[in-house]
Amino acid sequence: MAKAKAPRRTLESYTVKPSNKIIRGEFPPSSPSLSIFHPFPSLSPAKKRVSFLPSRAAASAGDCVLMRPSDPSKLSYVAMIEQIESDPRGANVKVHVRWYYRPEESIGGRRQFHGSKEVFLSDHFDVQSADTIEGKCTVHTFKSYTKLDAVGNDDFFCRFEYNSSTGAFNPDRVAVYCKCEMPYNPDELMVQCEGCNDWFHPACINMTAEEAKRLDHFFCEICSTEGKKKLQNSHTPRQSDTKVDTKRRRM
Repeated sequence: MAKAKAPRRTLESYTVKPSNKIIRGEFPPSSPSLSIFHPFPSLSPAKKRVSFLPSRAAASAGDCVLMRPSDPSKLSYVAMIEQIESDPRGANVKVHVRWYYRPEESIGGRRQFHGSKEVFLSDHFDVQSADTIEGKCTVHTFKSYTKLDAVGNDDFFCRFEYNSSTGAFNPDRVAVYCKCEMPYNPDELMVQCEGCNDWFHPACINMTAEEAKRLDHFFCEICSTEGKKKLQNSHTPRQSDTKVDTKRRRM
């Protein structure tokens, strides 16, 4: 009679093994920032970015982690731990994970409005060896990410859930800005019109970032005539934190 297989144990946490690998981000080159004209002023492309060395940290269910890819030339995978288990002796530790996809890993690929630290929470579940965990990371909500004073390489943000089979996103509609009607990318600089309160990319209004930095006031082409009259007759400071979300685009 065959011996019954011993049941696996569920663990509360797993201590990540130290690694000498320095995790580096995939940021675009730094560009001048214009915080007072940024839709989310606390985050600009010139914020401090930090490399980090994974340390011994206890990872538990619900934590987000960076996982080592089989191809060392690839970026670390991002996952959320669902469950941790081991054999009866506490060895052969496995983690049940739910993968986050980077935009380039999705069916539609990376698009202009996707941030460099953006990931999608997928419906792809998996079981991996705990030894492939490189370190813990944080996947912020979109709103909390835009409020960070500094963005570390272990900081990511998620605003969509992603169906890996169909390529569908949830939510399937997002607010759009500018003449180009694109969703907001937190890596990009934008200028707010004092008339309609919409936000514009400097390039979309034939302006450089340096020119945008020197602006005291801005009115878009549609609001320009009326806006100049308001500027002449008003001494009320512009409210720079107004957000526009009336226009929406299907993903």
